[in-house]
Amino acid sequence: MNPAPSPVHKGLRASRAKVGLSTASVYPENTAAAFELAGKLGYDGVEVMVWTDPTSQDPYALLRLSQHYQVPILAIHAPCLIITQRVWTTDPWTKLQKAQFAAELLGAQTVVVHPPFRWQRDYARGFQAGIQRLADETDIHFAVENMFPLRVRGREVSAYQPTWDVAFDDQPYRDYTLDLSHSAVSQSDAMAMLDAMGDRLSHLHVADGTGLAKDEHLIPGRGGQPCVEVLETLAARGYVGHVIVEVNTRRAIDRAEREADLAEALAFCRLHLVRYDVG
Repeated sequence: MNPAPSPVHKGLRASRAKVGLSTASVYPENTAAAFELAGKLGYDGVEVMVWTDPTSQDPYALLRLSQHYQVPILAIHAPCLIITQRVWTTDPWTKLQKAQFAAELLGAQTVVVHPPFRWQRDYARGFQAGIQRLADETDIHFAVENMFPLRVRGREVSAYQPTWDVAFDDQPYRDYTLDLSHSAVSQSDAMAMLDAMGDRLSHLHVADGTGLAKDEHLIPGRGGQPCVEVLETLAARGYVGHVIVEVNTRRAIDRAEREADLAEALAFCRLHLVRYDVG
């Protein structure tokens, strides 16, 4: 008699991707509050948004916060926003060099960078080649982030050069950041973006959106983006990049409500960063 076949064992295995908290997620609280909350809630680290908060601009102050709260710094978001045009310097290449220095000092693996604004003509002309040169000089990932067009009276106008839609640019970047709030604003197919970025995706900003013409950064699960599908797809691929919760908690009535929102976002990511093993 032939022996009975061995049973098929099925199980869930957690992804090795680290889940971090963007310091922007605690605004209007400051950078130090983000470290405190990340440690309290059990995040694996933080992404520092370099903005007008002086602490965010000082790598040595950030190092002290990281050591005090025992919270690693996973990424530095370079000051690419309109409101941060004068942070560190007005020269965009110097900003990226300062971001690289901060990342290397702090043990971060990634610098998140936006494509140039259209009015940054010289920067835009050399952006793709310049990002490549920076990446060649360091182990830091310069992960270029998908943005979105402005919609005015039924027309789409891009503020970015060569394009806001970096996933489908003719000249691919070495590393990408996929932002799910931005894909909502642009009304893009986030799963198609994920596929287009492929193995070059090294960083994920998890948030949600409803497709309005504004950057909502909702708690994942509260909008219409395929947050579940993106996370589960990455888990199935064995993704080992970072997953960063970058949400808007400005409307939280107090610290307790902000904590609850950030805890919910973390639990959402942990729940869906699993893969099914059969064997």
